[in-house]
Amino acid sequence: MKKKNVVIGAVVAVVLLGGAGAYAMYDSFTGNNKEIKSVIGTEAAATNSAAGTTGTGSGSTNSASGTETAAAGAVADVNGAWTIDSTSNVYFSVTTSRETVNFEVNGVTGTWNVDTADAAANAADASLDMNVLDSGNSQRDGHVKGEDFLNVTNFPSSTFKATSFEALPTEVKDGETFPLIMTGDLTIKGITKEVTFTGQAAYSGGKLNVESETVVTFEEFGMQNPHNVVMDTENNVTVQLRLNLSQNA
Repeated sequence: MKKKNVVIGAVVAVVLLGGAGAYAMYDSFTGNNKEIKSVIGTEAAATNSAAGTTGTGSGSTNSASGTETAAAGAVADVNGAWTIDSTSNVYFSVTTSRETVNFEVNGVTGTWNVDTADAAANAADASLDMNVLDSGNSQRDGHVKGEDFLNVTNFPSSTFKATSFEALPTEVKDGETFPLIMTGDLTIKGITKEVTFTGQAAYSGGKLNVESETVVTFEEFGMQNPHNVVMDTENNVTVQLRLNLSQNA
């Protein structure tokens, strides 16, 4: 990323062009344009409803898949294989001297094998298509994907493979959240580091929804945090999971 040249160019454009339009361009380049979506709570219920989950009472049926789901508050059978839905997102958030900027990746694929009786039997992995990284500003995204940072031409995917789980309940009830702690190997730009994602999950309407996060640094993955004449960026990067999973038939 030609950090200094790009941002100086944005400032020069503001000076030369002037007016609200130029400021809007500068604001879009340096500001946050992506809000982190929740998948647990009312937002998750809306997502599940759109996916075709219907019915109340002793049980309900997902009209798209025909699978039986638990009634609210009932113990759900969550054991088995799950697949990450295309509605899932991962966010990389960096804090600048101006504000926190979120980069969204919606190209998420992966699986999670759930075993509430044996935490060691749980297994999860995920892959991110870094080519679809999106902060709401294509010029900024292009530079972040370039050789000085993510270098997506040579490293198009980032991955996470869980090696251990903690705090899983022995039973999961429909509509209730439970803590989720996953430790595993995160690989970005071909460099692998052990990280721990801490957060929560919930079973709702036939879906498993996960909200979890960890903090890494630019330097851990072979990058320098951006510093330029306009703003500074902290070395920490918060990685946030917002996952919807469907149980395999």
